[in-house]
Amino acid sequence: MLPVFLLAGNICGIEAATAPTRTIIAHAAMSARVVPLWVAQNQGFFVKYGVAGNTIFIRQAPVLVAALTSGDVDIGYTGGTTVLGAVGGGADLKMVASLTNRLSYDVVAAPGIKSAKDLRGKRFGVQTLAGTVWLGAMLGLEHLGLDPRRDNINLLAIGDQTVLVQALEGGQIDATVLDGAFSRRLKQKGFTILAELEKANIPLSQSGLAVRGAYLREQRETLEGVLKGILEGIAFSLAPRNKGAVIATMMKQLKLSDPAIAEDGYRDLVGGIEKKPFPTVEGLRNIQRFMKLRNPLVENLKLEEMVDDRILRMLDESGFIDRLYKTHPSK
Repeated sequence: MLPVFLLAGNICGIEAATAPTRTIIAHAAMSARVVPLWVAQNQGFFVKYGVAGNTIFIRQAPVLVAALTSGDVDIGYTGGTTVLGAVGGGADLKMVASLTNRLSYDVVAAPGIKSAKDLRGKRFGVQTLAGTVWLGAMLGLEHLGLDPRRDNINLLAIGDQTVLVQALEGGQIDATVLDGAFSRRLKQKGFTILAELEKANIPLSQSGLAVRGAYLREQRETLEGVLKGILEGIAFSLAPRNKGAVIATMMKQLKLSDPAIAEDGYRDLVGGIEKKPFPTVEGLRNIQRFMKLRNPLVENLKLEEMVDDRILRMLDESGFIDRLYKTHPSK
């Protein structure tokens, strides 16, 4: 017999229900891109679809992916960069969704730096070498016509975006890439925005869901429940009537005291998140192009084999996603 728990209701009395499947979902970023995950948990969407989603924060994406590969974490809410690196090392991981399919960072520099050429010989902060922020930095520098080796730009592993902001303000680094919620605040303080990369429409699997191949095969029903919860988290977050609740969630999770920063984060979320978050090979190809310079093993990977959108496509074709946007209208 399956385990059951009792729900006490004021209207219908006491009912029995199948206990939701416990699932550990880890994320390594602390930014507006994680809002659909937090919303899905806070609004009870995971439980609604039969999953007791336990979301945890792991500060470094490589540590997250190592926990995912070992089975300590069931689902990784992370970028394609570290996933591709792990697959290059022999891990059997699949991208089942991609919530952000284009580069959305801004290149932000100290007040004294006024143009791209001023970055030559300077210190550029990233979260980790070969992580998503690093990849964003490489693509950002390429967009500006710069090459770290040729132009003597020193890439330094500093920490996540909150730490990078502190390092830039404190003078430990000269430039970095940041989400708009952080970059606009620094712009008000006199820092220079060298590029708004979202406008360049550069393909990148910046934020998505990754699982082990075995988990995909053996826990398909659970994964479907998680995807349903995330999809409703996206739809809820994009509905204007829910803006207050979304901003409140963002402020709590990011420990923000300034509503204006949260407002900027909300704007980034609305402008960058995918309503139908299908993973794309194009978003992984840019990652492969740069990662092969540090890890030759990734050069020959067949990116099509890393992407598995079958559950997401089934949900789309069934009309499930479209129904969510009728429940949570985005206009």
